[in-house]
Amino acid sequence: MAKIRITQVKSKIGKPERQKKTLEALGINKLNHSVEHEATPQILGMVEKVKHLVKIENI
Repeated sequence: MAKIRITQVKSKIGKPERQKKTLEALGINKLNHSVEHEATPQILGMVEKVKHLVKIENI
């Protein structure tokens, strides 16, 4: 399965609690922090909810 790198590029301050929890569930805890995940439907759905806060790269 393909892997993706997710990097937070915008602050989560002032965003809804649900979006903050989604970032936390992805393993992102601060600005410019990157994590790598398998591109499963669950992960892609989570990324879709916070796509305005993150940058996604295929690996």
